[in-house]
Amino acid sequence: MQQDVSVAADRGPTDGPIVGGGAAAPGFSRPYRTYVLVCMMLVYVVNYLDRQILGILNPQIRAEFHVTNWQIGLLNGPVFALMYATLGIPIAIIADRVNRRNVIASSLALFSLMTFLSAFSARFWQLMLTRFGTGVGEAGTSPSVNSVLADLYPPQQRASALAFYSAGLNIGLLIAFFGGGWIGEHYGWRVAFRAAGIPGFVLALLLLATVREPQRGHVESLADTEPAPSIWSVARYLASQRSFLWMSVGTGLSSFGGYAAIAFNSAFFQAAHHLSLHVIGIILALLAGVAGAIGTYLFGVFADLFAKKDVRWNMHILIWATFVGLPFTPILYLSNNLTVAVAAAIIPSMIGACFIGPAYAMTQALVPLRMRARSAAILLFILNIIGLALAAPIVGKISDLLEPMLGAQSIRYALLTGMLTSLMGAYCYWQAARTLKADIARVSGA
Repeated sequence: MQQDVSVAADRGPTDGPIVGGGAAAPGFSRPYRTYVLVCMMLVYVVNYLDRQILGILNPQIRAEFHVTNWQIGLLNGPVFALMYATLGIPIAIIADRVNRRNVIASSLALFSLMTFLSAFSARFWQLMLTRFGTGVGEAGTSPSVNSVLADLYPPQQRASALAFYSAGLNIGLLIAFFGGGWIGEHYGWRVAFRAAGIPGFVLALLLLATVREPQRGHVESLADTEPAPSIWSVARYLASQRSFLWMSVGTGLSSFGGYAAIAFNSAFFQAAHHLSLHVIGIILALLAGVAGAIGTYLFGVFADLFAKKDVRWNMHILIWATFVGLPFTPILYLSNNLTVAVAAAIIPSMIGACFIGPAYAMTQALVPLRMRARSAAILLFILNIIGLALAAPIVGKISDLLEPMLGAQSIRYALLTGMLTSLMGAYCYWQAARTLKADIARVSGA
């Protein structure tokens, strides 16, 4: 087979020996690995741009369709999340058997199309249908990307690589809030949806043209000779890994407040500080995009650094992050001073997605080769059912219940719900750390 032009002729330090008794596995140069990592990060950028542009456009959509905060919560939460979380598992089954790059590119094209079509919704139920479709498309990206990156980066570099990839979440939010806010204010929410849908088509073509499928297990010199087990075998195996169960529930609880904030922070700044959509977009873009990206990536680096001595630091660092960020949340939502509120939001924004790199890395470490895509899908299923599906409708409902007494200010107090779920998440990480070492050791005998 002709070698891809982006594959180096010389082997890098992570290129392993002959695997599976066959010919030497193809090696990838460091620049090419970095290129693939950047491409996968851009997939996550577009993923979050298309998924969360709703956050800045919610006030316009609510006003046009005359719906409640609870209905907006449904649109931001379960309407998208049920498809996204549930279909991630069957698509991951496919990804564990076929070319993962093609799965990523196809999924990317589909959710970009559905985002573009959202602009043409004449009724609220039509917008809900297109968001269902967006969830279907986005379900195919993260599990496959996790599996690909696990075959490009060794375990000791994996949390950093996955954290770099995960920083795309924050960059996507930056573009969604800044670009969506500006376009929404000047041209309306429909034009914003059309603009958000276009980049995914270009990126899908780029992936097909320039990225090749890595050999499974190559970076760890593991033989890929066994067929992929059934999804029930993967589920039973993960159920026996106590650290995975605690960690996955912890990520869902940790993400609860963040998903609620994405859905309702624009409404909060409008009600509490009377800002325009464009100004709100700038503030949220800087908080979620810049501060969030720095924090997401640095926590992955720190996890890799501290875990060299003890792998349990992948969980311990998340516990510390929870308690560092917690005191700033009530200041953010209860202060009447805009400067104080924005300053208080910096630390929570930095740690909002800090769990992603360590959780993804530990999920890959806790399962054998052919379970990697599906284990990531199961992690995402649990995370998204708890966080993405439930956060926005629950917080929206609390806000609606408080509205007769507090008016538009009710959203301030509803958003404080995330403090409780963050504490519950920290407890789950503590439980996960107790068996993490032993559970990772089991994998070699699986």
